[in-house]
Amino acid sequence: MDYIIGQNRSAPPTGNGAGLRAGSSAAQGQKGGGDVIMEGTEANFMQIVLEASRDVPVLVDFWADWCGPCKQLTPVIERVVTAAKGRVRLVKVDIEANRNLAAQLTRAGLPLQSIPMVAAFWKGQILDLFQGALPESQVKQFVETVLKAAGGGTLPSADLLVEAGLAMEAGNPAHAAELYSAVLEDEAENPTAWGGLIRAMLALDDEEAASAALDDVPAAITTHPEIEGARAELELKREGRKVAGEADALRERIAANPDDFDARMDLANALNVAGHREEAAAELLAIIKADRDWKEGAAKQLLFRFFEAWGHTDPATVSSRRRLSSMLFS
Repeated sequence: MDYIIGQNRSAPPTGNGAGLRAGSSAAQGQKGGGDVIMEGTEANFMQIVLEASRDVPVLVDFWADWCGPCKQLTPVIERVVTAAKGRVRLVKVDIEANRNLAAQLTRAGLPLQSIPMVAAFWKGQILDLFQGALPESQVKQFVETVLKAAGGGTLPSADLLVEAGLAMEAGNPAHAAELYSAVLEDEAENPTAWGGLIRAMLALDDEEAASAALDDVPAAITTHPEIEGARAELELKREGRKVAGEADALRERIAANPDDFDARMDLANALNVAGHREEAAAELLAIIKADRDWKEGAAKQLLFRFFEAWGHTDPATVSSRRRLSSMLFS
């Protein structure tokens, strides 16, 4: 299966939605039929913020042309709001062009002395706010918090990620890959989606596609645990593939000499590639139990790489880590 996002390998995601303005077709919301990104003024503030917030949370971005951090925040918050697909709206208010409105809101308690400032309105009241040019991950977290507080909603990407995870569990990595790609179309720096896409490619035995996806991960998230785990799984699969066809011979060597730790290491790699995680961990635990310092702790190091690749909540990781702890501290 080719690695593609949006069925177009030559055009990887670049953060759709930056620069959208009211009236553009891409900015049309799905909820209430209105624009999801609009320019706010003193004349329309009551309608597009206070009244509109009775149906959907409305974020108000207070900015000014002289504010450098405001210009950094604008494309970020527009991307996040666009990706929300109508579950939240954004109104941008230039405080210099709307001084009377800014003065009224300042008297009402909004700290507009320091911008950029984003306030979330729900049911005509301020639900939450933040100041400063936050990174995209924190802006997304803010929007998720607002949605939960406004009735327990989630971002569309969260729904897709859950569905993708279920598809992986059900043994349908092709469908999972499509769902992860759909998330990345809107959120180019979503580490869970990138990690999931790479793992889905590996589940489809397409190492080339997995490697290509790993190469395309944005620099800002290359050290995220989700990406590191996917990278570890790819590396382990490459190593294990070299010995995958030798499993029977390796078992014969171990049967003849249980202390043939090199054979146990190779068998662990082969079992991991075959998806037999518990058995792979058991081979390494057998080495650690017999000689935890063999080759400077090579078995424990490989076991930790397995844990990173499998994920810390995987049942095999949990049970094997428990056995390792019992072994080391008994």
